[in-house]
Amino acid sequence: MSKFTLGWIAAAALLAAPLAQAQSTAKLKVGLMLPYTGTFAALGTAIENGFRLYVTEQGGKLAGREVEFVKVDDESDPAKATDNVNKLIKRDNVDVLVGTVHSGVAMAMAKVAKDSGTPLIVPNAGADAVTGPMCAPNIFRSSFSNWQPGYAMGEVVAKKGHKNVVTITWKYAAGDESVRGFKEAFEKGGGKVVKELSLPFPNVEFQALLTEIAAAKPDAVYTFFAGGGAVKFVKDYAAAGLKKTIPLYGAGFLTDGTLEAQGADADGLLTTLHYADSLGTPRDNAFRLAYAKSFKLQPDVYAVQGYDAAQMLGIGLAATKGDLSKKAEFAAALEKARIDSPRGAFTLSKGHNPVQDIYLRQVSGKENKLIGVASKALADPGRGCRM
Repeated sequence: MSKFTLGWIAAAALLAAPLAQAQSTAKLKVGLMLPYTGTFAALGTAIENGFRLYVTEQGGKLAGREVEFVKVDDESDPAKATDNVNKLIKRDNVDVLVGTVHSGVAMAMAKVAKDSGTPLIVPNAGADAVTGPMCAPNIFRSSFSNWQPGYAMGEVVAKKGHKNVVTITWKYAAGDESVRGFKEAFEKGGGKVVKELSLPFPNVEFQALLTEIAAAKPDAVYTFFAGGGAVKFVKDYAAAGLKKTIPLYGAGFLTDGTLEAQGADADGLLTTLHYADSLGTPRDNAFRLAYAKSFKLQPDVYAVQGYDAAQMLGIGLAATKGDLSKKAEFAAALEKARIDSPRGAFTLSKGHNPVQDIYLRQVSGKENKLIGVASKALADPGRGCRM
């Protein structure tokens, strides 16, 4: 090798060092692709609040990098999702993607993230495929799979001795998968789902379906709705007189962030979720106090998921000294991490989905009060994940 070649290699190495240094100290651009209008607007805001709270607690920096936010309203519209996520990556040059709530939108985000290699942290949408067939080393979830709360509630309802159940949800990925999880556990426990009712998202004209439920006279009803749809369903179910005669069970999104609007119609409802309003642990108490001080609101599960998305990003960045180009090291750090969440500590499955306790909660006043653990350290099966 000539002296010239050796000299060129040495010079290149000297140039590369400050380049890597510059990359790991430049502002970190976080692309928040969340719903800020429509049915899920309040959920998007809570996720962003939680994310910002964690960053603020770290002095506005993660691994020494100041955080800059670029926001896009995804409108919970899968048809606009690919364009929206490409704008964040190609136009805004974000370093990491955080989103979203709607499972159909999240699927489009995951596809673009997988193809482009951009790190993606999903702070809500539970689409099973994201950590199943679409799993990738750069895709992580800080929330749940749709299967998890559904499966846990299936176990609960079977143990209560109910034999015949009707399910009702929106006809989209989140609803379908939640019902599938419920059905898997409920039928394993000896029950039978006698009718599966659905309506298009975000339709809230429930009357005809409530009439069908009344005619079917099941032992119980299992449901998946969230946001504004959950408010109307709970109120309509009570107004139809069904609450008094047919017990209603749901994934926790039915009553999370919705109790103020649901009022007395939600009292006594049992739901399953990876968070509750009365965990009473020092970690959760500190989080709830900090959130209330910062935003003059009580946090809900969406705020926790946003907070933990930021915490996960911080763990990965700390392991790579702020350098997101070290993708293998970033992933390895999260794969072995025990994440100290307000919900209780959790780890990540092989598909990068939380392995977590699913709680049984009961509505009392304006709280989802902890009754017990419905399913301990429940891991999504990650069917179809090849990673």
